[in-house]
Amino acid sequence: MPYEWKTPPDAPAQELRLWPHQSLPARGFAAFILTTFTLILIPTMTLLGTALLWGMLPFVLAAVAGVYVALRHNHNSRQIEEVFTLDPECAHLTHRTAKGEVKEWECNRYWTKVLKYEAEGPVPHYVTLRGEGREVEIGAFLSEEERIALFEDLNRSFARSA
Repeated sequence: MPYEWKTPPDAPAQELRLWPHQSLPARGFAAFILTTFTLILIPTMTLLGTALLWGMLPFVLAAVAGVYVALRHNHNSRQIEEVFTLDPECAHLTHRTAKGEVKEWECNRYWTKVLKYEAEGPVPHYVTLRGEGREVEIGAFLSEEERIALFEDLNRSFARSA
């Protein structure tokens, strides 16, 4: 699951780290690009020794470059991280965007509410934290099952130390 509690459940201060699922590791990325390049070159092998090969080669390289750029962009946009800290006095959420911007939210833990919107949010089982006059999302990049589990974990965490 792409989130984990960094501290034991009985610790007074708890820290939860969330990140998007990374389904394509670096080795898989390299293998995919190499396979794409090889499969695109197979039909062009028949053109070896002809002038037509030089006309086709820029398009073959452009196709491989397009796949490479698209996969790199997808990888860079998944560089999101959220850190939720729950201590005896306050709840604190830090969200780091793919561009490196840091957004923070803090609330007295007594007034913090964990909410789940079954269908009203931008994604099913949308989990938010409400307090200090603001409502912030947490784990919106997780899958539906992971958001359900996150909601239950957050409620257990708040109840454990109440």
